[in-house]
Amino acid sequence: MRRVFALPGTQLGLPAIGSRVHLRWNYWWQAHLLDCLVDARLRDPTPERDRVIAALVRGIHVRNFGVWTNRYYDDIAWLGLALQRAGGSERALSAIEARLRLGWTDDLGGGIWWRRGDTFKNVPANGPAAIFLARRGDHEWARAALDWMDRTLVDPATGLVWDGIRLDGELVRLIYTYCQGVFIGAAAELSTPDLAARTIRAVRRYVATAHVLPGQGTGDGGLFAGILARYLAQSALLLPTAEADTARRLVFASADALWRHRVITADGPLFGVRWAPSSDQSRDLSVQLSAWMTLEAAALLVRAGAPSPEGV
Repeated sequence: MRRVFALPGTQLGLPAIGSRVHLRWNYWWQAHLLDCLVDARLRDPTPERDRVIAALVRGIHVRNFGVWTNRYYDDIAWLGLALQRAGGSERALSAIEARLRLGWTDDLGGGIWWRRGDTFKNVPANGPAAIFLARRGDHEWARAALDWMDRTLVDPATGLVWDGIRLDGELVRLIYTYCQGVFIGAAAELSTPDLAARTIRAVRRYVATAHVLPGQGTGDGGLFAGILARYLAQSALLLPTAEADTARRLVFASADALWRHRVITADGPLFGVRWAPSSDQSRDLSVQLSAWMTLEAAALLVRAGAPSPEGV
């Protein structure tokens, strides 16, 4: 982490391990870094972690030129979720909420656009927005977003969640771990266990290999598996069904695999794009955050008293 524009009291995560300057602005990567720092503070509170969290919040605001939003509704929702957990100001949260509400239209039966001025609605925008709005207390709007996703973007054959839909009605049937994660998170947040359980079963059957979540490349895709692990862990604490056991197994097996196949460097452990032997190592911040999220998800389950599955 480095200061922003050399300003005291600011921090941002560098885009890759080993880099020394902020070559590009990854707004939503910084939101996930903030979420991971909050995870660490909850697990082991220290004054230093409080200081770094405050500096990162200031750094994001400064680097985003004094505003909390951008043109991508999914990015905005992620920062909102992280600020909620970090204790962000009501001014920041209100600005994010107002912008998300502007993204909702009746086109395609409802839902929030992916970005301003776009013709594409997707789960990456509506999933985190639903979680954010539910935590803001607007369960009606959050439930409308969840219902729209369930009605429009769930594969009836598998139970997996597709990516999105274009204004002309064309479905984008790509399967991303990201989409499964935020759908599970929204369903759990809104006390809809049947939807969360259906998606968890589909992830185990069609997405994971030996209960290990797959990687989806570098760059933005590097975050996707960690997002799924985060919401699997949270749902496991809420679901009173067999699917809670499945969610725990997916988290623990993934955390075990990524830790066993790490590479030790002078800067610390380095994690691969895929959590498997001989995986291509990536120095992207996104890939490392995904591993961090997954380890924190496993730690959350341990703190909650969840038993590690046999063999993991």
